[in-house]
Amino acid sequence: MSQQVRGVVVTAKDAPAEVTTIVIPDPGPGEAVVRIQACGVCHTDLHYKQGGIGDEFPYLLGHEAAGVVESVGEGVSEVGVGDFVVLNWRAVCGQCRACRRGRPQYCFDTHNARQKMTLEDGTELSPALGIGAFAEKTLVAAGQCTKVDPEVSPAVAGLLGCGVMAGIGAAINTGQVGRGDSVAVIGCGGVGGAAITGSRLAGAARIIAVDIDDNKLETARALGATHTVNSRTQDAVEAIRELTGGNGADVVVEAVGRPETYEQAFYVRDLAGTVVLVGVPTPDMRIELPLLDVFGRGGALKSSWYGDCLPSRDFPMLIDLHQQGRLDLGAFVTETVGLGDVEKAFARMHGGDVLRSVVVL
Repeated sequence: MSQQVRGVVVTAKDAPAEVTTIVIPDPGPGEAVVRIQACGVCHTDLHYKQGGIGDEFPYLLGHEAAGVVESVGEGVSEVGVGDFVVLNWRAVCGQCRACRRGRPQYCFDTHNARQKMTLEDGTELSPALGIGAFAEKTLVAAGQCTKVDPEVSPAVAGLLGCGVMAGIGAAINTGQVGRGDSVAVIGCGGVGGAAITGSRLAGAARIIAVDIDDNKLETARALGATHTVNSRTQDAVEAIRELTGGNGADVVVEAVGRPETYEQAFYVRDLAGTVVLVGVPTPDMRIELPLLDVFGRGGALKSSWYGDCLPSRDFPMLIDLHQQGRLDLGAFVTETVGLGDVEKAFARMHGGDVLRSVVVL
């Protein structure tokens, strides 16, 4: 039997995010209903609100979430009622060519719940990243639920659902940062900060944080950066080369998603170094590089989608590191807010003094 809960919905481009009643159907085959305990406020949710990702309004926002499985549909074996889970937006299919080749982190046919959540009048909702977790409960594909240790705080566990995993994975999985490497991270918001943390976990010897905001650079130092560069007042390329003996960094993580910062990343890497694009560009953005420079510098130019993570592998591992005191996920939580405070949290993003606001239910 369907149930009514509160959720945060945006009905049109740039309309305010409002708490309203939504209808959750019973889970069908392969689906699960999860009672949400906490959900981070991510820039991606703001992009949905601004129409930057699509126009399938109304959107049910929220996707960086943790909670408890309340019910499951027919055929579900991955999780059971009462399991504490982190939600992810990439339930792998297990059947596509990437999955069959043993690379499920690159699954080409990820999926979400088949049924739709709705408003009271029956209007179908589009859940952000197939999750829609600014709500007391949400409906997802069971494969979007990853069991983790229930002793961890939901407010920190949920952050693995997007930004923190994207940044850590960009450094470790995509960039393959190793012991003794030099790393530059351009853009020190939540994702860039996580890339700094991931680089520190991997044993990088020198981690250079680049941003135009001194507050973010101060936070970057707290997360593990050994050096900082304010690119508003310094030439980032020259500064990073000077800090790396004139060579450039072994791995450069671009966490902004803009042509000018990507060009910085390209020219600030060492010969045969690696550039990782994890910042999300808009469809209209273009970049132009001399093809001879691309050829002559060697190395690798990579994009990182969700940190090239495999949730079933990476989420429990990172939670274990957190509980061992080796990964401070709590450092990414700037504030906790209520379900009705999402619009205020969006406004705080522009101030540069928040890594994550987290909605706690």
